[in-house]
Amino acid sequence: MSLAISGGADALRAELAAFKDAELARGLAASIRALTPADRPVTLMEVCGTHTVSIARNGIRSLMPDNVVLASGPGCPVCVTSNHDIDKVIALAKLPNAIITTFGDMTRVPGSTSSLLREQAAGADVRIVYSPLDALRTAQENPGREVIFVGVGFETTTPLVAMAIKRAQEAGLTNFSVFAAHKNMPGALEVIVNDPQLTVDALILPGHVSTIIGAEPYRFLAERYGIPGVITGFEPNDILQGIAMIMRQLHDGRADIEIAYARGVMPEGNPVALAAINDVFRTCSAVWRGIGEIPNSGYEIRDEFAAFDAMRKFSPNVEETVEHAGCRCGDVLRGVMQPDECPLFRTVCTPENPVGPCMVSSEGSCAAYFRYL
Repeated sequence: MSLAISGGADALRAELAAFKDAELARGLAASIRALTPADRPVTLMEVCGTHTVSIARNGIRSLMPDNVVLASGPGCPVCVTSNHDIDKVIALAKLPNAIITTFGDMTRVPGSTSSLLREQAAGADVRIVYSPLDALRTAQENPGREVIFVGVGFETTTPLVAMAIKRAQEAGLTNFSVFAAHKNMPGALEVIVNDPQLTVDALILPGHVSTIIGAEPYRFLAERYGIPGVITGFEPNDILQGIAMIMRQLHDGRADIEIAYARGVMPEGNPVALAAINDVFRTCSAVWRGIGEIPNSGYEIRDEFAAFDAMRKFSPNVEETVEHAGCRCGDVLRGVMQPDECPLFRTVCTPENPVGPCMVSSEGSCAAYFRYL
């Protein structure tokens, strides 16, 4: 079965409806039950925040056999941003004459002692944007101010930030810079599958990231570690189809990286977007919340574009990092704990009073559990 879209407008509408068709969902759930190994527990990890939300919102866990666990992984870019990186952003917000531009979720993520929202209340100029190009426009409209864009995200957003930096250079803008905390996914997955506290049998691989990087960067997980993976979309039947394909691999005793999201992902990825990343960024070690430092899992701005690197440009004083007592976001991001197993969940930590970023972000596991489960 394939849910790839083809044909004219009527065919398009019919195939789009199929992504939420209840009868098809029941058939996919039956296939999953028939293929699932019955003699042992099976843990599947979804490593995309959008998958996490869709699984919770659509009750997909309730369709799984009793021995199947769906664990959330480090797929929320805001959530995996370390406290120290949040503290750096807050230090930049305190600079005189600075305008901080960022996506909405980042404003509420607590650092060691503050957040962008608190700094805004104290007088800092913090503005929510929907694209790094919006931040570029803000710099053009405010030539006497320093405009800093908070670059947080995986390969999905990194090409857009790269384009903004290149445009700033071409336009001769000297008041635009980026705090770069971008990360790439494959290295974190290698750490996850080697975590002694967690047994992962297969991976539901991210759709958005894979539209950029394709399937090949995950191949080592199957070849080196015997971990099957399927890239899938975000509608209920997308996810069920991906799980059914995983179960077929487990049933057959094989490990491969497959694509169930052919309408969005090519095996080789998006060459233009990848070239944009490579032009402006190089890989570096990065610290992931709950996981620690992972070699070659981050992106830093190349020396040719150093004038647009906010940390090199301003070298702000960053406070000593303090972790939040009792917050278990790190364990949730590693998949060793479900959100409702954290002692702070629904008591101290709520969307109105988040202790950790997993309760802040719209893609966070804790926020999804709070809202839908």
